Amino acid sequence: MGQKKLTSTALTKHKKVKILNKSDKPNNIVLKQNDMLVLCASIESRLPDFFADYFLYLRNAIALSSRVAYLRDLHFFCSYLVNEKKLVGLHSVKDISLEAFASLTAKDINLFLADYCTRYIKETENADYIMENHTRALARKRSSLSVLFKFLYRDQLIEKNITEGFNPIKLPKPQPDAIKRLEIEEVTRMLLAVETGEGLTEKESQYWEKTKKRDKAILVLFTTYGLRISELQQLNLSSFNYARSEFKIYRKRGKEVNMPLNQSALSVVQDYINLERPDGYDEDDPLFISLQGHRMTVRAIRDLVKKYTSIGMQTSRDKGYSPHKLRATAASSLIQYGFSIYDVQNLLDHENVTTTQLYAAHKKNAKRDLVNNYELLEDFHKKNRKNET
Repeated sequence: MGQKKLTSTALTKHKKVKILNKSDKPNNIVLKQNDMLVLCASIESRLPDFFADYFLYLRNAIALSSRVAYLRDLHFFCSYLVNEKKLVGLHSVKDISLEAFASLTAKDINLFLADYCTRYIKETENADYIMENHTRALARKRSSLSVLFKFLYRDQLIEKNITEGFNPIKLPKPQPDAIKRLEIEEVTRMLLAVETGEGLTEKESQYWEKTKKRDKAILVLFTTYGLRISELQQLNLSSFNYARSEFKIYRKRGKEVNMPLNQSALSVVQDYINLERPDGYDEDDPLFISLQGHRMTVRAIRDLVKKYTSIGMQTSRDKGYSPHKLRATAASSLIQYGFSIYDVQNLLDHENVTTTQLYAAHKKNAKRDLVNNYELLEDFHKKNRKNET
């Protein structure tokens, strides 16, 4: 059949996907990246052809996950131009011309962000949904459009750099006291619940009997390493090298990282593998599998974490925390135990140390501990008594 360029129709539901993998990456990581590439190709195919060079730019400029977000933002904006701004003679996003796009002004973008994006109606067959965007989402859309229009200006597709007229979107400054995380005693209560089943409903207890070792391993890995949910969900049996006491994860921008295995993580993972995890299920080599024998989905992991964190905090299920809050829990706990902020930054893969500093600022009783351990007068009197003798 020969080779062909990857497009949204290159892989269909009628064919089984097979991977000829000559890289060091496991097949599930390759497949996940391929799914995202197919999604990018699908969105690009629905956008005007004059964006072709911009698509090439995104491929080399940003991470794959960011590329998906930028393309979605662009399609959303173009749909707005057709459906809301009512550009004359346009029936679909694909019909937008470069001339029409070049006629846009900074005022058009500011109206889109401040007026339309803050609240709009999304119509479906079953219901109409009121959609709201918070400040952070608006800031990302503004960033996506800024990158786009700067590129078009740089490539001389439009005559003016209209981004200079974009209104700023001020993000609220993160407050350390507002960081959502579990306290150490809540982590203890959460882990006790997964060990004993305490706090679970009768129906939840039936599932717990079959998955308690898996669930405990998941919670321990989250709270020990501060893993992102995608990093944990993509773990394989082959990710672990017990001879070297480490396991490999795949982070943003395709970074491969070896994480050291401590005794706590090692024991819960091996307990799960040896005593609970069925053999011979999914050929994809997943570490954490569902009761149906497939790799656990992101949603299933999120629901699991929400359930046990709600028990840990002694609140209702809907008030439980997401896996990202366990990442915050890991950061705060490590700093509270006295580990260097830079070591914690490296472990959690924070690009900027100021992100990690937020968790350091949240250290409980930090000021009191600092002052109590710095008794200036006591040290002064000790030195005086020593000199007198």
